[in-house]
Amino acid sequence: QIHLEESGGGSVQAGGSLRLACVASGTKYATVGWFRQSPGKDREAVAAIGDDTRYADSVRGRFTMSRDRAKDTLYLEMNNLEPEDTGMYYCAADFYLSASSWFGGRPDYWGQGTQVTVSS
Repeated sequence: QIHLEESGGGSVQAGGSLRLACVASGTKYATVGWFRQSPGKDREAVAAIGDDTRYADSVRGRFTMSRDRAKDTLYLEMNNLEPEDTGMYYCAADFYLSASSWFGGRPDYWGQGTQVTVSS
């Protein structure tokens, strides 16, 4: 059974850091990753791990995604946060998308989301 649950969101000032975690049960062989949705914007892919690791241009160099397969847990380390990073962050999983196709696709499995707020 697939179940995803995020934690670690919160409020931080610009330039600060947050670490999100997602317990992603049943996803050991899936591509997993993160999306976010900012107010008034469409949901966008942030990062994914599958055959390799990919990042959105807007977060590359600031965000680092990792995966602990033994614990079925994903992490998103977010550094040098900007107000534009504010939004609801969702972890997701899919058994057919690759890390590269993650950015044009829509995964089948989603968590409920965790809010990240970055103030200037």
